[in-house]
This record gives sequence, C-alpha cells and structure tokens, in this order.
Amino acid sequence: MIEQKKQIGDLFKTKRHEMNLSLKEVENATSIRMLYLKAIEEGGVDKLLSKVYILGFIRQYASFLGLDGEKIIKQNPKAFDSSVPKQDFDFGIGTLEVRNSQSSAAKNLPNTIWIVVAVVVLIGAWFFARAIGVF
Repeated sequence: MIEQKKQIGDLFKTKRHEMNLSLKEVENATSIRMLYLKAIEEGGVDKLLSKVYILGFIRQYASFLGLDGEKIIKQNPKAFDSSVPKQDFDFGIGTLEVRNSQSSAAKNLPNTIWIVVAVVVLIGAWFFARAIGVF
C-alpha cells in the first residue's frame, strides 16, 4: 500500500515536471494547498486528511494534470485510506454558548442604533413642529 501511494505520487510529480509547473502554480490553479500537493506527491497525504478530502484532491489534481483521477482511484482503492484519528464531538450542555460566541453587546448593537435613530428623528420632528407653530 505504501508503494502504491509512492507510485501514484511519482506519477503526479512526473506529470507536473513534464508540464514545467511549480507546486505554487498548481496551488494557484487548483486551490489545493501546497502542503497537500507535496503530501500527495510524497505518498503521505493520508496522515493529514480524511478519505473524502484525499479522494477529492486526487481527482482535482489529476484532472488539472490531464490524468484520469477516477481510474487512479479505482485501480488503487486502499491506497488513500485515511489514518487521521477521528474526532469525537461532545454535544451537551454549553454547546449553544460555544457555537454562538458573539457577546451580547455585539448582538444588540444594531437594535441600539435603530432606537437612537428613532429617538433623534422624533425629537427633530417635535422641534420642527414647534418651529412651524403646530405646538
């Protein structure tokens, strides 16, 4: 399996060199970070990303280089299984406070501005009405 990853990485690297492209140029064209492009070429991307991202990046990078990403994945189904540890999520007490980290002052600022504007308009209308003799 390690050998498969290395062969696939070498294929990508060779094709990139044939096209006379730097990793930075590929990064700019594909929006895949250079860190992940290097990992793909070195056969170590499975230590950085989950399988979904790996397969997506392989397809995108292959397509950019004019290779058949689907064929590469089908010929090597186990090559890019992720060994990234799964994260446990704890949805319990306090979850909503963590998700909504805005302070209460920041949430109420637009309402406060509208109230101040309304009061200023009302005071202005009162002075205007007094000036023209309504009151």
